[in-house]
Amino acid sequence: MEGTSTVPDPAVPPTPPVPLAALLAREDLGLRQIAGPVDPSAVVHGAHTSEMADPYPYLLGGELLLTAGVHIPEGAGPDPYFDAYVSRIVAAGGAALGFGVAPVHETVPRALVAACDAYGLPLIEVPPGTTFSGVARAVWQLMAQARHAELRRVTEAQQSLAAAASRPDPVPSVLRQLAQRVGGWAALYGPDGAEVAAAGGRPGARPVREALAGLAGIVRPTATGPATSRPAATPASATDTVAGLHLAAYALGAGHGFVLGVAAPHRDPGDHTIASVAAVLLSLLTGEQQSGSGAARSSALVRLLLGAPAEDVAPLLGGERWMVVHARSDTLAAVDPVAASALGAALGSSLVDVAPDVVRVLLPAEREPAPQPGWTLGVSAVAGPAQWTDADVQAGRALARARATRAALVRYGARPALADLVPEADADAHARALLAPLAPALTETLRTWLSLHGSWDRTAVALDVHRNTVRQRIAKCAALLELDLDDPDVRMELWFALRRP
Repeated sequence: MEGTSTVPDPAVPPTPPVPLAALLAREDLGLRQIAGPVDPSAVVHGAHTSEMADPYPYLLGGELLLTAGVHIPEGAGPDPYFDAYVSRIVAAGGAALGFGVAPVHETVPRALVAACDAYGLPLIEVPPGTTFSGVARAVWQLMAQARHAELRRVTEAQQSLAAAASRPDPVPSVLRQLAQRVGGWAALYGPDGAEVAAAGGRPGARPVREALAGLAGIVRPTATGPATSRPAATPASATDTVAGLHLAAYALGAGHGFVLGVAAPHRDPGDHTIASVAAVLLSLLTGEQQSGSGAARSSALVRLLLGAPAEDVAPLLGGERWMVVHARSDTLAAVDPVAASALGAALGSSLVDVAPDVVRVLLPAEREPAPQPGWTLGVSAVAGPAQWTDADVQAGRALARARATRAALVRYGARPALADLVPEADADAHARALLAPLAPALTETLRTWLSLHGSWDRTAVALDVHRNTVRQRIAKCAALLELDLDDPDVRMELWFALRRP
């Protein structure tokens, strides 16, 4: 093996580097390589300008370092200065050196050319008409173009993987699509380490297959059980390079010991993201196959359709006490099934409903929902199956409040209060009589407005309407109810009524 490493799980692929050849091909820059190796695979990760005699402390690695030679001592010839300067750039991991001709130096010093040849550092001549800022801008433009292309590639791969997961043979279909997208081989390993399914061009070299199986062993949990039981020392993914092939293994989140392995001749920036999407889908598929939850949900659905009460069906889904979570994405205009399934997996439930404007998750009461990056969540009070409808309404109200207050997660507040001292039948009758003049839209507007302490702007955000619409509706409520909504006693009585189911 050439070195095994674990890798993070980014939400999006990193910014791709820029081929040095692409920068040299820009006619508007007029750059010319005059020393160092000509390598078509050479890339730069950014551009940095420095006139320091020792730029080492200021380089991260992979930069095109730009200089006009201000730091070069007067009369410096083929002495140790240039060797020391170039060697420090190489030691810092600099990708190339760009030297600006004029006004300090009429030509690139010959000693610098010789030093770059000696240390294998590409030396680029920057003509007088080209500014360093223009070179840096070109680098960022090329990086932006490459990133856009890579994000489009990842998006297309995600869509094709989701479509593959919905086919009659979902696991082989996902593996075939993944192998096609990364141009290599994809395999699913079972809890015992045996190859369950595979797709793509199988590596011919036995050491490669053994190395990939070894990576799968590294990320496989030491004991089966819930995903949360995985030891902290066990990485979620690992990579290696063997015989020119890039290998990667991903532990599937269902926690049953399944592992996804990938072998490809190259590793593009988005490949890890694409494989991570496939791992999420395979986690759901293998989790259902292993636990039987898919069959249980199918049975529950059939019984509901045939008229069984929700409380009789709930045990099939894994419990009798539940919470409803409403979620809206902070970044996605339209949530796709993959993103929704990933959210459900993060919360700890596969019972997910994707609607045009909200994702709803039915969560067992023992699961403690936590804020999720990129999502705004509203959580209901704990309820039994007979109260699922009420819990759904509570979660919707909690989500509206979370969005209005810009909170990541808001729970519906259900606690004993003075209202509990009033007999329920009397409270319901009073609420119906008090709110009878109001249409449902006005009732919901009044409820939201009161919950947000009379804020026009935050109520408009919560209801997705203009603030003037909120003002008009509240004014109409006041007129229909013939009440002064600025009176705190009136507001208290209305809030009492509006909290009734």
